[in-house]
Amino acid sequence: MPRPDVIIGDDGLARCSWGAADVEYRRYHDEEWGTPQHDPQRLFEKVCLEGFQAGLSWITILRRRPAFREVFREFDPTLVAEMTDADVERLLGDARIIRHGGKIRATITNARATLALDSPLDELLWGFAPPARIAPPASFAEVPATTAESTAMSRELRRRGFVFVGPTTMYALMQAAGMVDDHVAGCFRAQHPSGT
Repeated sequence: MPRPDVIIGDDGLARCSWGAADVEYRRYHDEEWGTPQHDPQRLFEKVCLEGFQAGLSWITILRRRPAFREVFREFDPTLVAEMTDADVERLLGDARIIRHGGKIRATITNARATLALDSPLDELLWGFAPPARIAPPASFAEVPATTAESTAMSRELRRRGFVFVGPTTMYALMQAAGMVDDHVAGCFRAQHPSGT
């Protein structure tokens, strides 16, 4: 039997089913996912964590986010860009995060690419945001994995030296940063995009 698109929680609120059960997922769904984010440092963090998520479930990343923030210096691009091969080796031994050498190095590469931008990261990323939907998706079946905008964002970021920023990963970033609102019809966040 397929999973329903919306589940009513014990608090009486209807939520996207993925955000209804786990406590951390619920908080993330209710407070973050689909909420417009313009802070450049938090957007840099999202770029990096979406890259780490590739091939994994988002809850795996979410539960490790405090450790990621610690080891990557709160995702301050200036500080991350200063990290060295010795830092990479140290992080490869840190079981609190995802120990993937390519993704760890990508975070450092992306910090350096961020510092080399000729405009703020938020302006660059939000320049690819599509027009707002008139109505929320009726079901998860209507939510795409990639769009023309996420493909264009991926292409431009790669051109500027970013890595681990494929079109699917960038669409997930667009969802997480509120560039698109994919809360499905019936979810209280879809009915009230501000989360109120």
